[in-house]
Amino acid sequence: MVTKTDTKPGWGRRALDWVTAPVPYGRIAAFRTLCYVYVLADVTLFTNWVYGHAGAPGNLYRPLYVADFLHLPVPTPGLVHTLFWALVVLAPIAATGLYPRLLGTTVFLLFTEWMIIAMSYGKVDHDRFGFLIALAVIPWIGKARQGDPTLTQTGGWALRTTQLAVVSTYFLAAIAKLRYGGLQWMTSSTMTRAVMRRGTFLAVWMLKVPGLLVLTQIGIVIFEMLSPIVFMVGERLRLWIVAFFYSFHVVVFLTVTIAFVPHLIAMASFLPLEKPVQAIMRARGKDPSQIAEKTRREKATTTSEPVAAG
Repeated sequence: MVTKTDTKPGWGRRALDWVTAPVPYGRIAAFRTLCYVYVLADVTLFTNWVYGHAGAPGNLYRPLYVADFLHLPVPTPGLVHTLFWALVVLAPIAATGLYPRLLGTTVFLLFTEWMIIAMSYGKVDHDRFGFLIALAVIPWIGKARQGDPTLTQTGGWALRTTQLAVVSTYFLAAIAKLRYGGLQWMTSSTMTRAVMRRGTFLAVWMLKVPGLLVLTQIGIVIFEMLSPIVFMVGERLRLWIVAFFYSFHVVVFLTVTIAFVPHLIAMASFLPLEKPVQAIMRARGKDPSQIAEKTRREKATTTSEPVAAG
């Protein structure tokens, strides 16, 4: 007598498959380049004011908990200057994919210390969380070539981890609002104050419409609480939701000039970044499948990770 066995995988297996859903190496290569180019832009443009902390008195330094836990030193001119120039030199090299584990890990550690110094003199920006997670996981993938359609589970894990950090930034922001401000946060004057302090001509008119900014705050909390839905839909709808995320930040910047640039870079982990690169390669007469064949030959002799053409 033959009995029928249930071959349906358990929830643990399904969760693991979801976390490690394979993505093309080309997507990893493009995302890696984007992240390391942004590191260079960040230290030279967006947080170049950290360089000014080199001469700040030590008693102004209020280290984050992680800095206390790791016993990191009080910033000195030598430390800040070394961090700056090391990142300026190493980030562009890492963007090329050279020595991905060594340079990637080094850039992550240096940039994390740069961020710790930046946030230890006052306000802590939550838009850095997803980006720091991205820098932490990218080195684990190792070599990845631009345009390569070969699928990798390790790369899928890295991007999924980054995506979870990005969505957690939204969801936990809503939790923080309700935790510290209660339900009253949604009917408070938070947005009114933001518009009065830094609003552009695209936002000041909202002050004259009774209740509009309160509705805006309610909408923001609802949006942040529902952000995990992005993981519960199909690929096509997911991209539309991510487009909405980006448009939300565009509106925020145009109205109250608050930018979330590192968060937006990390959110690119949702996008098929390899496709524009592959299109350019084909336009130049190069076949991405040739890269895939080279990758399969290398992986067959260096790792047990299953690979397949995308």
